[in-house]
Amino acid sequence: MALRLAIKVDVDTDRGTREGVPNLVADCQAVGAPACFLFSLGPDQTGRAITRVFRPGFFKKVSRTSVVAMYGVRTLLNGTLLPAPHIGRRQGPVLRRVQDAGFEVGIHSYNHYRWQDYVQTMSLAEIGEEFAAACAEFRRIFGEEAKTAGAAGWQSNVRSREIYEGAGLLYASDTRGQSPFFPRVDGRVFRTLEIPSTWPTLDELMGRPEYPDGEIVGHYLSQLRADRVNVLTVHAEIEGMGRRAWFRELLEACRNRGVEFIRLDQLARELLKNRVAIPVGDQVMAAIAGRSGTVATQAG
Repeated sequence: MALRLAIKVDVDTDRGTREGVPNLVADCQAVGAPACFLFSLGPDQTGRAITRVFRPGFFKKVSRTSVVAMYGVRTLLNGTLLPAPHIGRRQGPVLRRVQDAGFEVGIHSYNHYRWQDYVQTMSLAEIGEEFAAACAEFRRIFGEEAKTAGAAGWQSNVRSREIYEGAGLLYASDTRGQSPFFPRVDGRVFRTLEIPSTWPTLDELMGRPEYPDGEIVGHYLSQLRADRVNVLTVHAEIEGMGRRAWFRELLEACRNRGVEFIRLDQLARELLKNRVAIPVGDQVMAAIAGRSGTVATQAG
């Protein structure tokens, strides 16, 4: 079987949208990689994420990944000492240019900080309001309904899945796992196809002694499997900015290996032609090496 790779771009911040997204568009176009861009569409309150200091592993990740250098001081003050810029209203033309360039677009969040830090304690109604705000902003910018979503921080639960179920999405990408599945959460099976990220993210490997910078591309290539579509999540604020050279090196290395880049919506349509062949899998919260806290994960 051919080696296939799908790239999902999570866009968390105003600066990442303005600077990182155009860079990633150019770099993906250079190798013919049809990435899926998932946008945060409401207020950028990144500065409020300081509350994550209480999560296990937070300080270790901050020291490894040089958060200030990657995100910039201005972004880290958004929503605290500085007003929270509204990403959709400020960066709408940037978002539309991504779609005009032929890339898939979808929803990452409305308020990234709010979803990532509070969705596990929010009520069904609160999650519904948050997602509805993202859908409305997406519709205003693109003139159509969103067909995919990928949760901020891989934070998902039975209530957010219920909201997705009513949104008519083609598929979602909220989890870390091995292969596409229909998620079962708290005993309830949902019929919105889930396509998990199968590879670790760059920020989960950066600064760890077992993954020297010069060997990370080789490590990713070693993760390529021909029996599944490999899915890599990148971030506009990391691979699109401070680690852009690394991302271009990875793309070129994949092209040299003969990797076929595939759109996630194309993969979803392929799979859904035979829904009965798609397995049901349990979605659980679990720790991921190199990341603080827990994330939605495909069990097993």
